[in-house]
Amino acid sequence: MARTVRIPATAYPVERFTLPNGLRVVLAPDRSAPVVGVAVVYDVGIRSEPPGRTGFAHLFEHLMFQGSANLEKLAHFRHVQGSGGTFNGSTHLDYTDYYEVLPSNALERALFLEADRMRGPQLTEENLRNQVDVVKEEIRVNVLNRPYGGFPWLRLPPVLFDTFPNAHDGYGSFADLDSATVGEAAEFFTRYYASGNAVLAVAGDFDVTAATGLIERHFGDVPARPAPARPSFAEPDLTTERRTTYPDPLAPLPAVAAAWRVPDPVDDLAGYLPYVVLAEVLTDGDAARLVERLVRGDRTVTSLGGYLSFEGEPFDVRDPSALVLQAHLPPGGDVDKVLGAVDEELDRLAADGFARGELARVQARMATHLLRDTDAVLGRGLRMAVLEQQRGTPELLNELPRMLGTVTETQVRAAAATLRPHRRATIEVVPGGAQ
Repeated sequence: MARTVRIPATAYPVERFTLPNGLRVVLAPDRSAPVVGVAVVYDVGIRSEPPGRTGFAHLFEHLMFQGSANLEKLAHFRHVQGSGGTFNGSTHLDYTDYYEVLPSNALERALFLEADRMRGPQLTEENLRNQVDVVKEEIRVNVLNRPYGGFPWLRLPPVLFDTFPNAHDGYGSFADLDSATVGEAAEFFTRYYASGNAVLAVAGDFDVTAATGLIERHFGDVPARPAPARPSFAEPDLTTERRTTYPDPLAPLPAVAAAWRVPDPVDDLAGYLPYVVLAEVLTDGDAARLVERLVRGDRTVTSLGGYLSFEGEPFDVRDPSALVLQAHLPPGGDVDKVLGAVDEELDRLAADGFARGELARVQARMATHLLRDTDAVLGRGLRMAVLEQQRGTPELLNELPRMLGTVTETQVRAAAATLRPHRRATIEVVPGGAQ
């Protein structure tokens, strides 16, 4: 029988505390290089958008870079880059993050900047209209004028899910974006960008006592506002296969994507981990099950991918989530043949198990990827901030590689057995571009 691989836990130090205004703080000191990463994660994402305001969470992320309580537009950029640092932000299903990486002697500068915009961004009509135009241009470039734009992360959720939070277009419709108001932006900030709804993480080269003093100095007087009540986004699993087709005039080749619901990533981590491993077993590397069958053997697809959650972030998402497979086919490719082969391979894995060393090889590669992603101070800080936000356990970062190594063959086979056609949502891209 195949054996799992023994992967040691890492030992990154983690310290946690909460300021009187409700801001949670995670510190991860590492004096090995004179670099520091600062991240602020707010518990608001695409699923938090109200009906009629699709794309609002992403739009608001843009607004947070347009000046703050004491700094004019672009000042944040100049202060970070003038220190030799980099910065950015991103919107996800369940959170929005803002972050900087700087030389460690610029830590206080980063803390001042994040605390200043936590007090309030410059929400003006000019800034709003300007950033609506920026977001609309992003949609044109990344979705409307791009082959396979939005495939599958925008197209597949409304087939798999029924409720607005889970199913709607997170990039947003032009109509919803154009009708957004400054008042709505101010209300969104007051509700979701509260100190009690945020986590600050600092990772890298700093003294814990000194950093704690700086955090208290800059964030301590941010007005206290509690986190809003977070609604449940739960909805029932599928009992009948759902399938839809849509034309893409820019796509040169057909494509297909399929998704199945998985256990709760937060409240049932033990039940969820086998699906994380399963996705890699099926698609990661030339020896992966579906790559070997569909790409190298049958040659029914030209490329193939598999991952957990529609953003490919297995440990940064709440329930409900999904295991997603996507593939591009050659000209005239047969989607039904591809889906049938996927079902056969899942059945074969569930019934026959693994070849000797197959599971251990996959787990070792997955652990390597996790360790690499958190080797840099920013990756470590961001992961710890989200783990604190969603689970209250940032130190889980140290355990995740080892936990993947403890997933057994029996558990992965059982997970494969649940991916049945009646629980599947599928989208097929009909190409209209040059063949």
